[in-house]
Amino acid sequence: MSKERGILAQAWTRLQAVADILIPLVILIGALAIRSLDPTPIQYLRNVTFDTYQRLKPHVYDPDLPVRIAAIDEQSLKKFGQWPWPRTTLAMLINRLHQFGAIEAVVDVLFIEPDRTSPEAIIDRLPDSPELEAAKQALNELPSNDIVFAQSIRQKPNDSHPMPVVLAFSMADEDPKRTQDKPSPTGGFSFAGNDPSAFTRKYPYIVTPLPMLQQAAAGLGSVNVAPDFDGIIRRVPLVQRFESNFVPTLAAEALRVADGGPSYLLRSVGNGQEGFLTWLGRGIGQIKIGRAFNSQKSIATTPSGDILLYDTGHQEQRFFSIADLTKPDFDRSLVEGRIVLIGATVEGLNDRKPSPITPNMPGVEFHAMAIEQALATMLLDDRQLIRPYWAFGTELLYIFLFGSGMIVAVRRRGAWIGLGLTCMALAIAIIGSWYLFSLLRLQIDPIYPSATIFLIFVTGTMINFLRTERERRQVRNTFSLYLSPVMVDRLRQNPDRRGLGGEIRDLTIMFSDIRGFTKISESLDPQALTQLMNRYLTPMTDIIQKHQGTIDKYIGDCIMAFWNAPLDVPQHGREALLTAFEMRDSLARLNAEFQREAARTGRAIPEIRAGIGLNTGPGCVGNMGSEQRLAYTVLGDTVNTASRLEALSASYGVDLVIGHDTAAAAPDFALLELDQVRVKGKILPVRIFTALGDAQAADSTAFRELRARHIALLGAYRQCEWDVAAAALAACRDVAPAAIAGLYDLYERRIAEFRRHPPPDDWDGVYVAISKAG
Repeated sequence: MSKERGILAQAWTRLQAVADILIPLVILIGALAIRSLDPTPIQYLRNVTFDTYQRLKPHVYDPDLPVRIAAIDEQSLKKFGQWPWPRTTLAMLINRLHQFGAIEAVVDVLFIEPDRTSPEAIIDRLPDSPELEAAKQALNELPSNDIVFAQSIRQKPNDSHPMPVVLAFSMADEDPKRTQDKPSPTGGFSFAGNDPSAFTRKYPYIVTPLPMLQQAAAGLGSVNVAPDFDGIIRRVPLVQRFESNFVPTLAAEALRVADGGPSYLLRSVGNGQEGFLTWLGRGIGQIKIGRAFNSQKSIATTPSGDILLYDTGHQEQRFFSIADLTKPDFDRSLVEGRIVLIGATVEGLNDRKPSPITPNMPGVEFHAMAIEQALATMLLDDRQLIRPYWAFGTELLYIFLFGSGMIVAVRRRGAWIGLGLTCMALAIAIIGSWYLFSLLRLQIDPIYPSATIFLIFVTGTMINFLRTERERRQVRNTFSLYLSPVMVDRLRQNPDRRGLGGEIRDLTIMFSDIRGFTKISESLDPQALTQLMNRYLTPMTDIIQKHQGTIDKYIGDCIMAFWNAPLDVPQHGREALLTAFEMRDSLARLNAEFQREAARTGRAIPEIRAGIGLNTGPGCVGNMGSEQRLAYTVLGDTVNTASRLEALSASYGVDLVIGHDTAAAAPDFALLELDQVRVKGKILPVRIFTALGDAQAADSTAFRELRARHIALLGAYRQCEWDVAAAALAACRDVAPAAIAGLYDLYERRIAEFRRHPPPDDWDGVYVAISKAG
């Protein structure tokens, strides 16, 4: 049988060893799987990190970049009326931009319906009336507003300084219930590498400008810019898909038309140039636009073909009011040689969205930022903000390498080596991520990898701790059978303090003794007596330990305990008093339980009555004994006085006697002074008290009345006014609880004795306890 137990113990030990490695390994594998799935909370943490980087080091706006925004603002609405404006007004504005030398106009407005202010539309709304025939005839001879607008945006073949115009269309996931036409192709798409169709955003529905406007425009681009799940726009797409066809966005088409190039080249990750790192990511890596931009220059994108915005925040320098175009003193340098976007900035047109830096930015400004950053990359060799295609794979590899190393290090080398490796891993992740962002404008996530490494470290360290604690607990449980639990703990935590020695501390000492224990022991056999004592000592010990007390020893039926050592216990006097109250209540419940058992079994169980003494003062506490055997205990006059106070409890007819310093620690409790006593072995008298309850009991009307009468009793007694004292004693009995009736029996006997034998003239009211028991 013992051999089988040994085999089972060995198997259990091996299983625990496997579990110690398996748990961190499961965390590592789970972390890699979660990162591969990239759920929304992980994306959120990553976005918050990158947004914080941008706030700490925002992109510096360059006013020299040839991009400006002609704003449909409040000033424009006051000048030209409410939106939408007649297309003739827009034609006039386009012509003004042309006159001022703009190289391109990009209109971030949808023209999906005919102009309601066109002459033909007005004719249709006029009633049939002979008086209006002349007006209808005159209107009929005027050209359509849409035709006028189309003529203004169409490039003139003979124009020495043409200004192409790019118009917008919109795509949708739901049917917009409008006539849908495929946009007229203005630029072709070609691939370098794998077909990236699977990675670009696809829309099933499209809403395009009027056909005549499409034909007149030099380019058409999608205005769809989808925010992230938290509503913040961090990227602007350059390419999207309608059904199976690639379509450019407004920013991409603006760049192509400004350059005059015919097409786009989508360069996918994995075409061979990136080498062995291509396995770390897939999708679109770069987009080349047009022809005049250097063939070696391309725009880095996300796998879905988006350009990440390095946010400058809202910049007023980008804007001028459309209303200013008609002013004679308009500063043409705002337009000349620039790409001019036309878009709304007023709140009422609902084209405002948050960016990482600005909570409320006009939608047209996102397109402008994308165009600016693309131009800066292709013309000025400025670095783009990108999350490289290899970022995802690199983060996974980082987690795997450091996570595996952490599991081995913590298991074999311990917590300190693991902590060092963790600090190194976190420093590499966080400092490296900031360096890559601030200098190279690369977005590499430091948070999730760091959190994973830290979690593995904490888990591994906790497993090591639990394993060590398990081993220590086995030793502790064994030696606790022989030594004090406090001593075992101190030896385990402070092995350098195994020698003899102590320290002086302010302590509260408790002695609790069963009254009449000799009679109880004589009435029970040894087994029943042992069971009775265990049933009494167990709850009392639990109560003391719950209130942060330390059990010093059991002396037969007596419990000795103290507070404020080995650990500090603030307000230890109050804690000791609360312990005494709870012990008093627990003893009452235990005696009631004994009575129920006696009624059920017919076997008498003696009632237990206990006295408690509490005293507060200095004491020497520490390891006492010999080199062969130690005990963690306390010595001193405070201990001796506490023992004397417990012994006096029976004489004074109360179950709790406390010293003056203990009473001073809880002045708001329901305290009654018992006497001034000169106990055996002491010269100076000691004021002793009892406590009937806590602060709530002290605040009761009954106790306040009792205390007033009790103070009157003690005053008359000490002044030797025996008749007054007797009257005060009778008054006390009227309101006193039965638990202290014995106290007033004692004073009644003393008053009677002093009447027969008066004390000497120099009597100071102090009672002399001639023995330990009083």
